[in-house]
Amino acid sequence: MPTPSPVPGADSPAAFTAFALPARLAAKADPALTGGDDRHFAAVTAALEQSVAELTASLDAALRSPGGAGRAAMDRDTEVHRLGARLRTLRRFGLDLCLGHFVREDDPEPVYIGRLGLTDGDGRRLLTDWRSPAAEPFFAATHARPMGLASRRRYRWSGGLISDYWDEVFTADALEGHAALDDQSAFLASLGGHRSDRMRDVLATIQADQDAIIRAGSRGTLVVDGGPGTGKTVVALHRAAHLLYADPRLGHRRGGVLVVGPHQPYLNYVDDVLPSLGEEGVRTCTLRDLVPEGAAAGPEADPEVARLKSSAAMVRAIEPAVALYEEPPTEGMEVVTHWSTLWLSAADWAAAFDAVEPGTPHNEARGQIRDELLAILADQDESDAPPALLRRSLLGNRKLIGALNRAWPIIEATDLVGDLWTVPAYLRRCAPHLAIEEIRALQRPVPDAWTLSDLPLLDAARQRLGDPGSSVRKLRQDAAVAAERERRAVVVDTLVRADDDGEGAVTMLLHDDLQSTLVDEGALPGAEREPLQGPFAHIVVDEAQELTDAEWQMLRSRCPSRSFTVVGDRAQARHGFAATWPERLERAGLDRITVASLGVNYRTPSEVMAEAEQVIRAALPDANVPSSVRSTGVPVHHGPVSDRDALLDAWLAEHAEGVACVIGDPAFTATSRVRSLTPELAKGLEFDLVVLVGPERFGEGVEGAVDRYVAMTRATQRLAVLTGP
Repeated sequence: MPTPSPVPGADSPAAFTAFALPARLAAKADPALTGGDDRHFAAVTAALEQSVAELTASLDAALRSPGGAGRAAMDRDTEVHRLGARLRTLRRFGLDLCLGHFVREDDPEPVYIGRLGLTDGDGRRLLTDWRSPAAEPFFAATHARPMGLASRRRYRWSGGLISDYWDEVFTADALEGHAALDDQSAFLASLGGHRSDRMRDVLATIQADQDAIIRAGSRGTLVVDGGPGTGKTVVALHRAAHLLYADPRLGHRRGGVLVVGPHQPYLNYVDDVLPSLGEEGVRTCTLRDLVPEGAAAGPEADPEVARLKSSAAMVRAIEPAVALYEEPPTEGMEVVTHWSTLWLSAADWAAAFDAVEPGTPHNEARGQIRDELLAILADQDESDAPPALLRRSLLGNRKLIGALNRAWPIIEATDLVGDLWTVPAYLRRCAPHLAIEEIRALQRPVPDAWTLSDLPLLDAARQRLGDPGSSVRKLRQDAAVAAERERRAVVVDTLVRADDDGEGAVTMLLHDDLQSTLVDEGALPGAEREPLQGPFAHIVVDEAQELTDAEWQMLRSRCPSRSFTVVGDRAQARHGFAATWPERLERAGLDRITVASLGVNYRTPSEVMAEAEQVIRAALPDANVPSSVRSTGVPVHHGPVSDRDALLDAWLAEHAEGVACVIGDPAFTATSRVRSLTPELAKGLEFDLVVLVGPERFGEGVEGAVDRYVAMTRATQRLAVLTGP
């Protein structure tokens, strides 16, 4: 944890400073301006040391405590996770947990805002968590709406010390005692900083329009609509952290939050944002990650086939495809046990099939059908066979189990979907909306040659079918529960016999209901859901303009509450986006839709944006193009492809920091500071320098224009457009 520096010649414990301002900012280093902060930081330093010591002791104690079983084990693991996460955050940031402070008109005591809340040993609030309502004015106050503030100060931290700070005043009385009164200086300074391979920390400079979206409620679907550089991704990630803090319905025990990004480079880029905000429990993924086959799936070669598979109607074909395997036998059969011969009629089969609880996945339902069949046969049995032995005999009857396997087979999702693409009659039966030529187009020789367009159908099939191994695990679970109950029954019997009068409280253990509660079925062997199967309490979807109806089904099935944050830009949809956001999302099955628009481009210089706007408006005249807030004075470079290496070499020699990207040249080999990406994989990322190679080869129409627009607007400082062979 970085420590403040002592002030030369000072002998007071409070006479140290957290400020390390460069010589050019000497006026800001006046102790009259920084002394109040330093005194507060001294208290923060002491409280941090105490908190780290207490958390370390608590974590050690929790790790040493018995794990227990079932709910007790879960509670212990949750506490270990909570303590560990807070301890990591405190150790990671130290004093730079503090973002800044504000002073109210009616209270001269500054309110310091932090990534986490912090109190001293006496309970005095030293840092107010940025997500709390009390911290809202720090982000949301403007000169038009000061929210009762007199002033606000923001810090820039470097190496654990303050390298710069900026003040804003909202009243005439607050002018005295401040050295930097440009209300945009902190923000604009942050925009001009060098980029890296990770998204920068921008929490201290969240703008009022962004903060309003971050703090909006979680009910229904909130659309964050905005063009390039408007901070949509920043808003989405900070909103996820805020919702987990502020909304008790979204805690990890209640489903938690899932963030879905467009591709793996995006996930790598934003990987550190949520942990830096104190949230380590948010899951992030791409749509590929939701399905095991996604890792190796390639693009669909035929655009028409991709269009057919992208519809919600195609996903609905999964239900009749499964239903064909859920038809009860129409003839009865004899079932022979070790004690008797029983009859299982067609009506008995139908009754067993009807006993399946609604919503039970197909493969998991077979256990319910099996148990119902066993109960029907046991009711017929008039022998003196012990129930447990009769059940074992029936389960060992090959004829009965074979008939069940044929009537309600265990099905793999891959087999089900593969059959659709290789058996035309099966596809025609399950998807009657398709024309004959469309059915032919969907057929392929290799059933498991998975493409990205197959993933929603595989996911729907897996959701509908459930785990193929669930039936076997259910038998093992039942056997484990029975064995545990038998073991505990022996213990109870021993305790009762040892009871002197036979009438004490120990005899209560003889009751079956009480004995059942002694068995913690959650601690016994059972099935575990895949972590990305959900359900989740809230889902954040970035670059959502690209999702098809079929892909939306993958997310809807994981969020029963329909609580979504949808982030995107209609002008960046490669395949067009003619509808409004509410029209599009209602078609996808979402409701209670609210649209919040961001119209200021904080990333792309005006010189770059002027040319990018021409590119997108040529294909989409009504595109929502945001206005840039800054200018670099550097015009866009235009030249031949042969300029590529010279441009990069010159930039690298001139800049010791920062990241560049070559977009559109697959022959270029990436280095540690120069990436090489396609326009699709560059979405959501940003670079100091973008070298756009051969944009004329991106194609015509909307798709080509969007690719050029996206590639150009990744630049935060300079853009070079190189054309030619």
